[in-house]
Amino acid sequence: MKKNFFKSLLIAGALLFAWNCTEEPAGPGTPDYIVTAPAWLFSFDTDYIIYLDGTVTDADGNIIGSIVFYEGSYVGVLRNLNGEVIIDGLDLNTLPTLSPNKQVYAIVGSVWLFNDGTTEYLIYPTADGQYSVVTDVEGRQIGIFDFTTGQILAADGSGNVLAVVSDIGSLPVLQPGDKFTKEPVSSSSEPVSSSNILIVSSSSIAASSSSVKSSSSVQSSSSAKSSSSVQSSSSKPTGGCPTIKTKGGSKGSGWATRYWDCCKPHCSWPEHAHGNYAKQCTNKGKSESTDWGGGSVCSGGGLMTCTSQIPFTVDGCDDYGFAFAAVPASNGGDCGKCFQLTFTGEGHYNSTNANTKAIKGKKLIIMTTNIGGDVQQGQFDIMIPGGGVGQFNGCSSMGWGDQGEQYGGLLSKCEVESNYQASAMQRCLQKKCESVFSNDAEAKKGCLFLAEWMHAAGNPEHNYEEVECPDVLKQRY
Repeated sequence: MKKNFFKSLLIAGALLFAWNCTEEPAGPGTPDYIVTAPAWLFSFDTDYIIYLDGTVTDADGNIIGSIVFYEGSYVGVLRNLNGEVIIDGLDLNTLPTLSPNKQVYAIVGSVWLFNDGTTEYLIYPTADGQYSVVTDVEGRQIGIFDFTTGQILAADGSGNVLAVVSDIGSLPVLQPGDKFTKEPVSSSSEPVSSSNILIVSSSSIAASSSSVKSSSSVQSSSSAKSSSSVQSSSSKPTGGCPTIKTKGGSKGSGWATRYWDCCKPHCSWPEHAHGNYAKQCTNKGKSESTDWGGGSVCSGGGLMTCTSQIPFTVDGCDDYGFAFAAVPASNGGDCGKCFQLTFTGEGHYNSTNANTKAIKGKKLIIMTTNIGGDVQQGQFDIMIPGGGVGQFNGCSSMGWGDQGEQYGGLLSKCEVESNYQASAMQRCLQKKCESVFSNDAEAKKGCLFLAEWMHAAGNPEHNYEEVECPDVLKQRY
């Protein structure tokens, strides 16, 4: 089973030891490449810089792919951003290594960057023009900036001056989503984690750093739910969590993507269903049909996905979600099988943020209705309206609004529009769901499942195992 290399601390530690103790000749000069952490250099059709966390960039630091390592080894599969294999069996032991020469800054909003020659400070703006938050390069609050005097004061309330800025307006500005920025990672010294940056009044300047952090800096699956995500409706099952029983079948790790192409499901064709048919519909996904031999809207026919197969929750069971999904084409015999996905809090493709962390420990029970030629092992492509049409698009007759990016849908658009700020992405997606599906309450509810129950988490990683299908899914299958 393959898994992301950074998940194995033992291997990572061994690699760092090898970096320090290797007797191999030094690799290429790092000034020729932008390197943000210890990395390998692979030259093929272009130069690939490969990092411990699986990220792959070009020489200028742009993300161009990812690598997944075989467990217990430095051998892996290198893919481009479309998931296409560039090379399988790449042995990093044979490659030269690169040392970091570029800082990556952890920020949650626009910041000024100040370097006094010994330390770099990130200074946030403020609405009242008096005091604002100052963090280190990892996003930990270390000071307060006094706009009147230009002083950076220690955050412990001691009044110690850490540095003085002569002209803040002349400093370079960093924006979220810039190439060399990231969101802070939670730690015992929590960073500021809201775009609504703290405004400190003069009366509170002596407060300790723990007392002046925004209350929104800690998110959890229980605290960030909107009221609409826990209200019951006529179409929402009730009765608490169903019993989920494992089957001892396939299990492993992977990640979840999303799609809704409106096509007739793979498991609605007689040659695939073998009598266990997935529902299919006409009339914009509202009227069920038993014409199993009829054609799909994606190939000129009239049959499509039923909107009743949107993801959903059960009243009294908010840590479980239920959905339908596509699996790899090589798993074509999996029609009607169910799997439990337990989210790890990490994001695939270097997209870990507050939203993916918020669903850590949540479980999504999926039932297989489809396959995808572009779906990889360990990947489950969740059926979510507005999730992107993917390879095929049968949604033109639905009367819906713009479905967003072909791969990634509305959330992918929101990521760009919000400069990858987690809370802003969630608000953006909620608004798009409301607008795009304003004429289809059922599809809108399915779209909001991604915005609310899944906290707008993009490509979250999970551990999965096969389970017995609960009745709440079988009734909709």
